[in-house]
Amino acid sequence: MTRRVLLHVGTPKTGTSYLQDVLFRNRPTLASAGILYPADRFDGHFLAALDLMRLPWGGLEREAIGAWDRLATQVRAHPGTSIISHEILAAASRSQVGQAMESLGHGSGTEVHVVLSVRDLVRQVPAEWQENVKHRSTISYQRFLRQIRDPARRGRISSWFWSVQEIPDILNRWGLDLPPEHVHLVTVPPRGGDRELLWKRFSHVLGLDGLDLDLEAERVNPSLGVPETALIRRINRAANRQVAPVDYRPLVRELLAHQTLSRRTRSPRLALPPDVHPWVRDLEDAWVTEIRERGYDVVGDLEDLRGGPPPRRWANPDSPVEKQVARAAVDAVKALLLENARLQQEVRDVRGELDEAYRALERSYLRPTYRARAKAVRRLQASAMGRNALQAYRAARGRNSRSA
Repeated sequence: MTRRVLLHVGTPKTGTSYLQDVLFRNRPTLASAGILYPADRFDGHFLAALDLMRLPWGGLEREAIGAWDRLATQVRAHPGTSIISHEILAAASRSQVGQAMESLGHGSGTEVHVVLSVRDLVRQVPAEWQENVKHRSTISYQRFLRQIRDPARRGRISSWFWSVQEIPDILNRWGLDLPPEHVHLVTVPPRGGDRELLWKRFSHVLGLDGLDLDLEAERVNPSLGVPETALIRRINRAANRQVAPVDYRPLVRELLAHQTLSRRTRSPRLALPPDVHPWVRDLEDAWVTEIRERGYDVVGDLEDLRGGPPPRRWANPDSPVEKQVARAAVDAVKALLLENARLQQEVRDVRGELDEAYRALERSYLRPTYRARAKAVRRLQASAMGRNALQAYRAARGRNSRSA
C-alpha cells in the first residue's frame, strides 16, 4: 500500500482546534480504518511544529526537542494514510517545508497532500489581534492594524500575521513541489451558515466520510467580545511582569478567557473597522483571482473568502463601554474566587490525607513489637558494652540511622 500523508498546515482561527480535538480523541477508530494520527498527547503536533520551525514559545520549545523527528518516524513506518495538523505550520519557511517534506517521505514513494483551511480577512484580522491579546500582548487594536497595514511589514506582529494569513504565499511555500490536485483549500463558510458544514468539508478532504467518529468538542478556541478582550488586555498590562507564562496560560487564557468570558455572548463582537474594509476587500479579491488561476482543489467555495459588509455599529475595543467591561470583570473575579475555593478544598483534602497517613504511621510505632525493640535499645544505650553491641549490630546491617 502506498503511504499517503495529509498535511494540514493552517491557517489559525479556521476550526483547527476542533479538528485536532476530534482527530486526537478518535485515534482508535481512525486506526481501525488504516488512518494514523500520530500523537500521544493532544498538543503533540504543536510540539512537533515548534521543533521543526525552532520557534521560541514560553519555554515549550525545550520540551519540543526531537518531536518532529519522532512524528516523522511514525509516519514513515505506517503503510497507510497519516494525518498531521497544526496551524502554526503555515509560517514555515521554504527550507523548513523542504525538511518536513523530505522527512515524511516526499520524493521517496510517499504521496503527500497539503491541506489549508482558510477564512476571509474581514474575520481573520480581528481574530488575530484577539489571539495576540490572549497570548499576553498589550498592543492596542489601532496599533495592530497600523502594523499589519505597513507595506514594509516590519516587526514581530506584522511578520507573524502575514506568515500565517497570506494565503497565496503559504501555498507558494507548501505547495511548491506538489501537483495542484494535491493541494486542497478548505474554505470556512460565511458567518451565520450551517455550523456543521465546515466539519463536512474537513471530513471529505481527509477521507473521514463514513467513519463513526465522536464529534463532541472537548477543546475549542472560542472568541471573545469587545469588552472581554479589552479586559484581558488590561489584565496583561497590570500583571504580565508578575505572572509567569507557565501560570498565565491556565489562569488567564484558559480559566478567564476560554472558560468564563467566552460565554458572554451578548457583548458587542469584535469586527473590522469600516475604514479598513476597502483595503481588505482589495486583498481578498486579488487572492481569489490568483487561487482560482492556480487550479488547486477547493473544498467549499472561493467566494467564502470575500468577507461580509462593515457592521452597522462598530464597537471600538480600544475605547470600550466601561459598564460592559465592569460587568465582565465581575464575572472574571467570580471565576477566580471559585477557582481559589476549589484549590483551597484540594489543599484541605491533601492535608486530611497527610494527617491520616501520619496517624497510621504513629499507630504502627505503638505496636507491641516496636515498643519492645525501643525498650531494648534504651537498655543497651545505658552501658558502654550495650552501645558497642548496638554499633556492631548496625554495622552488620549496613545502616547509618539511629533506629534499631
